[in-house]
Amino acid sequence: MFEGLSKYQPQFLAILRIVTALLYIEHGTMKLFGFPPSEMFANGLGTLMLVAGILETFGGLLIIIGFHTRTVAFILSGQMAVAYFMAHAPQGFFPAINMGEAAILFCFIFLYLVSAGPGAWSVDGARRNAV
Repeated sequence: MFEGLSKYQPQFLAILRIVTALLYIEHGTMKLFGFPPSEMFANGLGTLMLVAGILETFGGLLIIIGFHTRTVAFILSGQMAVAYFMAHAPQGFFPAINMGEAAILFCFIFLYLVSAGPGAWSVDGARRNAV
């Protein structure tokens, strides 16, 4: 029934990459620019949060355009693993309770991109085809 969709795998992978990066960037812009507004960062950012905001914003932009996708996704996957174990796991075992679902999902989606690559519509693909 769904076998015909396999030919669109690179496009669906690209959609996953782009939508994930758009959501990820939102976390970074919230930290760096206060948009969207959040009370969580109203008192300023510590060094770790500043680094996280930079990685989320600029790493997310690189993921959107598909530039050095595997390398950037590897770094962002690690960042999300660290974020989960530093910020969420100490609040309890269950991710639904410790609010760590997003960190886990981002971690594993980025880890998948390390393996799968960027899919269609990427700078990496354009560079590969140009050689």
